[in-house]
Amino acid sequence: MKSMGWFVALLVLLSQPVLSEQQSLTAEQEQYIAAARKIWDSLDRQQGDVKLPNKIATLKIPENFYYLNPQHAETVLVDVWGNPPGAGSDTLGMILPSEQTPFDEGAWAVTIEYIEDGYVADENADEIQYDELLSQMKQETRIASQERVKQGYEAIELIGWAATPFYDKSSHKLHWAKEVKFGVNPDNTLNYNIRVLGRRGVLVLNFIAGMEQKQLIDANIDTVLALAEFDQGSRYEDFDASVDKVAAYGIGALVAGKVIAKTGFLAAALIFLKKFGILFLLAAGALLKKIWQRKTA
Repeated sequence: MKSMGWFVALLVLLSQPVLSEQQSLTAEQEQYIAAARKIWDSLDRQQGDVKLPNKIATLKIPENFYYLNPQHAETVLVDVWGNPPGAGSDTLGMILPSEQTPFDEGAWAVTIEYIEDGYVADENADEIQYDELLSQMKQETRIASQERVKQGYEAIELIGWAATPFYDKSSHKLHWAKEVKFGVNPDNTLNYNIRVLGRRGVLVLNFIAGMEQKQLIDANIDTVLALAEFDQGSRYEDFDASVDKVAAYGIGALVAGKVIAKTGFLAAALIFLKKFGILFLLAAGALLKKIWQRKTA
């Protein structure tokens, strides 16, 4: 079902305190809008320096973004975007652009997680042949797709790089993007990833967005890259070989997704596909749920 007139009214209500006298909504529409407004008002939208719950990294959130803590990230992922309960249980929160609410049809976000598997050595980062790695990933995706189909889920295909992997040795930050196709859906999914290497693990930042938003995300990638920094004592350069654990994998494995199962949300998210522009209304009287099934494979 496509967007309807009441959805426009919802956006107006979220941006203005009072509806104009000319706007007329049904009781059911007003109930949906009231529920959405209640959710929006409940979200603690933070800016400035934000210490992550694990207390080893700090986000520097500029005015054009806002941060939601894990509890409120769960609210957006489940109550607004229609993922099952627990979808955000492994997140350290999420970041959204200030000009949008989670109810906007073009809304996008960045989830934050942490994998503490040890120090990821980067001395061989320049030697990785990403085209060869892509071929291997495509083959592994085809095998995984066969299992997904057996389990009743739609097929998945890795189309290729949407942005070739790039590792900055000075900042110890890695980013890349994949274009993924699900079933017969004509709109492919954008899987944009950032990894920030630290002393004992890796910060995992994943964009929730569609391919049509790639240009917008490209324009914001430098800002998002600058948001997350490990605190002193947890930084990559603070690594102490005499006491710290070294991870069993390197940069290539991060890109290939070999450690994806380490985070429950990322693994579970393989099931969910974000479909912008499609609304599913629950039974009459239920809370407003604009369900774009979200995907951060």
